[in-house]
Amino acid sequence: MGRKGHSKAPVPTWAGDGDAPLAQLPGVTATLAEKLGKLGLQRVQDLWFHLPLRYEDRTRVSAIRGLQPGVPAQVEARVEAVERSFRFRPMLQVAVGDDSGASLVLRFFHFTSAQVAQFTVGRRIRAYGTPREGRAGLEIAHPKYQFLADADEAVLSDRLDPVYPTVEGVSAPALRRLIGLALQRLPAADELELLPPATLSGRGLPDLRDALLSVHRPQAGADTGLLAQGLHPAQRRLALEELLAYQLSLRRKRMAIRRLGAAPLAGGDAVLARLRTQLGFALTGAQERVLAEIEADMARPEPMLRLLQGDVGAGKTAVAALAAVRAVAAGRQVALMAPTELLAEQHLATFRRWLQPLGLRVAWLAGKLAARERRQALAAIADGGAQVVVGTHALMQEGVAFADLGLAIVDEQHRFGVHQRLALRDKGLSGERVPHQLVMTATPIPRTLAMTAYADLDVSVIDELPPGRTPVQTVAASVERRGELIERIRVACADGRQAYWVCTLIDEESGTSGGEQAGYGRGAPVPSPAQAATSLYEQLVGDLPGLRVGFVHGRMKSADKQATMRAFKDGQLDVLVATTVIEVGVDVPRASLMLIENAERLGLAQLHQLRGRVGRGAAVSTCVLIYQPPLSALARARIDTLRQTTDGFAIAQKDLELRGPGELLGTRQTGLAQFRVADLLRDAPLLPLVQHIAADLLARDPERAQRLIARWVGGAERYAGA
Repeated sequence: MGRKGHSKAPVPTWAGDGDAPLAQLPGVTATLAEKLGKLGLQRVQDLWFHLPLRYEDRTRVSAIRGLQPGVPAQVEARVEAVERSFRFRPMLQVAVGDDSGASLVLRFFHFTSAQVAQFTVGRRIRAYGTPREGRAGLEIAHPKYQFLADADEAVLSDRLDPVYPTVEGVSAPALRRLIGLALQRLPAADELELLPPATLSGRGLPDLRDALLSVHRPQAGADTGLLAQGLHPAQRRLALEELLAYQLSLRRKRMAIRRLGAAPLAGGDAVLARLRTQLGFALTGAQERVLAEIEADMARPEPMLRLLQGDVGAGKTAVAALAAVRAVAAGRQVALMAPTELLAEQHLATFRRWLQPLGLRVAWLAGKLAARERRQALAAIADGGAQVVVGTHALMQEGVAFADLGLAIVDEQHRFGVHQRLALRDKGLSGERVPHQLVMTATPIPRTLAMTAYADLDVSVIDELPPGRTPVQTVAASVERRGELIERIRVACADGRQAYWVCTLIDEESGTSGGEQAGYGRGAPVPSPAQAATSLYEQLVGDLPGLRVGFVHGRMKSADKQATMRAFKDGQLDVLVATTVIEVGVDVPRASLMLIENAERLGLAQLHQLRGRVGRGAAVSTCVLIYQPPLSALARARIDTLRQTTDGFAIAQKDLELRGPGELLGTRQTGLAQFRVADLLRDAPLLPLVQHIAADLLARDPERAQRLIARWVGGAERYAGA
């Protein structure tokens, strides 16, 4: 993108009717405006960007003889017969035929007597719908239709008919009418356009005005295949601008945070050297590289904003501990927040084992602390006696005051809400200074997704596993082989190894998993009944009399849960029956067998996390995905992916394809955009261009950048800095 384009393109000053409330459109009452508001439609401009879900092609007439099942079409015919029946439920069947000599049945399940009376034999009709195979040939259920006069030339539409997402109480025709009125208020192209001219030059993309008109009113002959895939040039033009607006929003928020400043955290090489000895292992090359990136950020007088990605077992915790000690050595406090008590307790035990021998105090703060313990913890946090504080959401509560928080670490960050992460950061807000922020995830994020979802963060990736880690063998087995699997556990434990058996439910009666999430994924059917952990535990106790079987789930008291996990880790239990509460935070080197019940109910990322609980020792480990047949296509794709690879990033890419970015990242919690046009998977090729334009606009045309953000993001921008 050249400089010339910017110098000759002043920012349009037009505000015009686009910002006018919908109530100014004819026929929009206060009640209708309220209903439209549920769709996020409040201004005239919002209707411009309320785009069709799909299109109906009524620009031509097809011969009945040439119809194909499943392919929408429009026919012009005459009524040949009418039959009204009430055998199982009211039904109206209308046989129609055309000059091709073939017939078609129009079938209605909801109709009125007046409607029936309109269908008289010989009457001319035009009908649109999707044919399907019926008992007597092709039929269309509930077609859209109109009657034609014999002398009527019946002019065909010259444009495809858009089908819009709608809301209860607003009919499709009413919404189409309003969008048509809004499009009449589109300003001239040069008044509407916000992208610098050089951005579109040579890319085969229309200006915004033409793009909007093309998407809302595609002309006859438009490539319906490209439109259906979202690849029409007009759709790509809109996707480019929408992705750009969100990229700008995130980057601008990052700039605002960076302007606040942060305390440089450096020094402490001697204590860090002692910690490296205390760890008992050498860092991998990837860990050393990532740690250097983090320490360089922390040494600057502006806040670090870094995402640390690492596959299961890559060693993120060791890197976080080294960063924490660097901050403490500089005289600042550190907070480490985890989404569950079990994961937080694991971090607490690890940090105390590593840091307490160095003379550092690691405090604990969670919701279930006794009153006296909580008072003591709060006092130590407030006076600085607690140099490192590990906890859950309790860290963000009122009454928690840090003496001088210099580094905030958030583990499994995508499982926290936006406001929660902001609340932890604000615990260290001091004048114009905020803490450095390090957010970690063991869920690898595909590059295309990270480029958009985390444009406000620098990304570090630990892409190397510690030496000695043997890849986990993954197999699938039907529930019918349960007996064989129990025998397999017996053999493994007799050899001194341990086994997990994970279930999605705690018990049949509650039908719940105690707060753990089972990710069905986009388009997945609700799977078959699940094996409950309670009954499985009872079965294994009976079937494995010589083995010690434990049970852990999310509804247990924290102390009981921790005691059970510790007993398993210390080798006092041979088999651990668990819900997905053990998904993260557990490291048991002797555990070499993982059985996952009802694997068809879980998402790829969750299955990969569970598999990562084994393979942490020298022994060859196995993960068995137990499924209840028959498998849906989606479940089979997940299981096949797990069997084929242990590469977390390859798995994450497949998960993105199967589930979409919203479910993969938990965007209802993160605040990531629910895009109106763009699709992060489909539009990934646009992202390098988007990043380039965003950097250029923020540097040289911030006013234009702000108007793009206002157009597409609006009030949602407040989420971007978390």
